[in-house]
Amino acid sequence: MIKIREAVIVEGKYDKIKLSNFIDGLIITTDGFGIFKNKEKQALIRHLAQTKGILVLTDSDGAGFVIRNFLKGTVPKNQIKHAYIPDIFGKEKRKDKPSKEGKLGVEGVSEQIICQAVQKSGACCELLPGHTKTKGGITKYDLFEYGLTGTPNSSQARDKLKKYLDLPQNLTSNSMLEILNLIMTKDEFTETCGKIFDNLED
Repeated sequence: MIKIREAVIVEGKYDKIKLSNFIDGLIITTDGFGIFKNKEKQALIRHLAQTKGILVLTDSDGAGFVIRNFLKGTVPKNQIKHAYIPDIFGKEKRKDKPSKEGKLGVEGVSEQIICQAVQKSGACCELLPGHTKTKGGITKYDLFEYGLTGTPNSSQARDKLKKYLDLPQNLTSNSMLEILNLIMTKDEFTETCGKIFDNLED
């Protein structure tokens, strides 16, 4: 877990969900290009920039840079820092196909890559101990990432996981998440999902 002094600005809700898993700090979304017309959010970002500074972490595609450049023109240079994720080509698990440029966004790259980008940005951050070493730490994003929510086949995927773990089949996704955090670590959850969903055709 990384504690960040600056407010972190990302594009969308899935970016925010991803970062909330390992960043201790304020995370604000631009709602994509919605920031261009949202005067209230612009005012909030200017206020945060003045009081604590902001760290911009947008996707590495063209749209991400358009948003980044807009924010650069919104606040003074000494109040803004930038974290850049490298160009990594691929597709986010929740999407049917890659983005227009074929690059992974913030939500699609690893925690390690994001942490490295944050540390290179010069943001005021510190590493907090104990992340993912005890039971728990599994988030709604993790369910989403493995297709357990948010897709037409999510119900079947959840049933497969519940059967594997001998959990009641009538559990809701929220109840299942609560139980998962009581019985396993995040690493164990990742390992379990790998075993199960590598063999979906079985």
